[in-house]
Amino acid sequence: MTVEAPPYAVRLATTPEDLTAAQALRYQVFVRELGGDGPLVDHVQGLERDAFDPFFDHLILVDRRIDPASHAHVIGAYRVLPCDRRAAAGRFYSETEYDLTPLLASGRKLLELGRSCVRADHRGGTAMFHLWNGLAEYVLDRGIEILFGAASFHGTDIAPLAQPLSWLHHHHLAPPAMRVRALPPHRQEMDLIRADRLDRRAAMAATPALIKAYLRLGGFVGDGAWIDQEFNTTDVCLVMDTGQMSARHREFLIRKAGQ
Repeated sequence: MTVEAPPYAVRLATTPEDLTAAQALRYQVFVRELGGDGPLVDHVQGLERDAFDPFFDHLILVDRRIDPASHAHVIGAYRVLPCDRRAAAGRFYSETEYDLTPLLASGRKLLELGRSCVRADHRGGTAMFHLWNGLAEYVLDRGIEILFGAASFHGTDIAPLAQPLSWLHHHHLAPPAMRVRALPPHRQEMDLIRADRLDRRAAMAATPALIKAYLRLGGFVGDGAWIDQEFNTTDVCLVMDTGQMSARHREFLIRKAGQ
């Protein structure tokens, strides 16, 4: 699986150097920039990793001008876990934070997404576009029907997040058949401001670009947020039915499938 835009390539990690480079990028973003941590984070080597990494596929955006031996050739990353690997992993990563019963009971092909990141000097350009193209191809190749995964607001102070969390709750709550629920004891209610008192502009300005991208494609959020103290984030669970994507993106997927 290759999507190329010289000098870049999007592909799955296939070597130890690829995985190490992805974990090094994650360390830069999630630990150095955002202040996260975890039991398997390696602060000496500068690697953000966890026990789930061996079970996920790692979709990486590679700068082919950089020697892989440097562990710096990965400038963007996404990790994905198809439902047929859930048993081997023991659970989905998101099950720590969310009750996924509606999705697990659906009988549909699920794909968990996580650890999406792009190197700071490549943000605002085409990097995320290339990663999304690679993800679309992955979804098509495997007949994935539902995408889901935690997406984060930086920080654990709820006061500045009241507008965006309330907007998501009132306007983008998943239908009952897809409505996963945040689990205690770190559950945070999202219905913080009445719908008629919301400021849409303020809510959107405070919502991360990745979350807004999912919403534009027809994504929803689960019931409740989850406070991740280790990662210094407030998480929402995004859920997207590939059959209910926006018409524009559905046409894009169909074009790729016909190539």
